[in-house]
Parts: sequence; structure tokens; C-alpha cells
Amino acid sequence: MVTSQNGIDLIKRFEGLVLTAYSDPATGGEPWTIGYGHIEDVKPGDKISEQEAEEFLKDDLKQFESEVSSLVNVSINQNQFDALVSFAFNLGSNALKGSTLLKRLNEGNFRAAAGQFTRWVYANNKFMKGLYNRRRAERDLFIS
Repeated sequence: MVTSQNGIDLIKRFEGLVLTAYSDPATGGEPWTIGYGHIEDVKPGDKISEQEAEEFLKDDLKQFESEVSSLVNVSINQNQFDALVSFAFNLGSNALKGSTLLKRLNEGNFRAAAGQFTRWVYANNKFMKGLYNRRRAERDLFIS
């Protein structure tokens, strides 16, 4: 499966497009980020074009699509896949791998899995409204 335009739009909406490298707001430092949440080989002062941001996103999505596909052991629909890719894109595949969300999903308990999205709304033990909004959007996509 690959991420649909609906899933890409969700990721873009919450990541935002920034063409100059910036430090992670959750950590106040590493990793440096550019484009739509791209972190690989980004250094302070880096600048890219909108086209480069699109290419980075396409490449980054391939990694998360592959990882989500390998972690999920049950049949899911496109919206569920897109929501999981967005989740992994934002938090990393290791967060998904060790999550109760994935455990419930792989048990076939889709309702319980959906209920796990909004547990992932903290950064440095601090509630983040932006993460809450993203997790709600992912959950809503997952159950639609």
C-alpha cells in the first residue's frame, strides 16, 4: 500500500512547509528539520526549494509506508494505512512498533486501536495542543 493524497494532505497540514532548517520544537534542538518534516542530513542554515521539499516527502513516505506495512499483521483499509503512516512519520516507526495502538490493531480490535491515538499528545511530559489536534485527525481518518 502507498499513502493516498488524503494521507499526504494530512501530513502536510500538520508538518507545515518550512524551507529553512529549524530545530525540533519538542526538544529545542536535534533533530534539525526542513520541508515537510524531513530530518535526514539536515543542518542549521540549510535551505531548500518547494520542489525539493516535495521530493524529500516522497522519499520519506516510502520508508514509513514500508515500516507500517511490515508492522501491521491484519488487513486494513486505505484510511487506516494513511493514519498509521502519519502517526509513524511524526513519532517514528519505533513509537508505533512498541505501542498499544499497534498491539490492539494486530489483535483485530480496531476500536481499541483508534482509542490509542490521543494518548500520544505529550512532548517532554508536556501536553501539546498541536499533537492532540494531529492525533484526533489521525484517529478520525482511521475510523472513517
